[in-house]
Amino acid sequence: MKNSYKLNDIVIMKKPHACQTNEWKITRVGVDIKIKCIKCNREIMMDRLEFEKKLKKVIGGQDE
Repeated sequence: MKNSYKLNDIVIMKKPHACQTNEWKITRVGVDIKIKCIKCNREIMMDRLEFEKKLKKVIGGQDE
């Protein structure tokens, strides 16, 4: 899954968030990845290795 994601992509994580959705939007890509919950708009930041472990699937961007 390395580098198969970019800014504004929608991704599905393995575990659901507290609001019962597991869809997130990538808002920052760099050494750390910042993702925003689609349903409740909470944002979390994690390092790239942790993100790649927890990532299940990349749906794609909103511009596609």
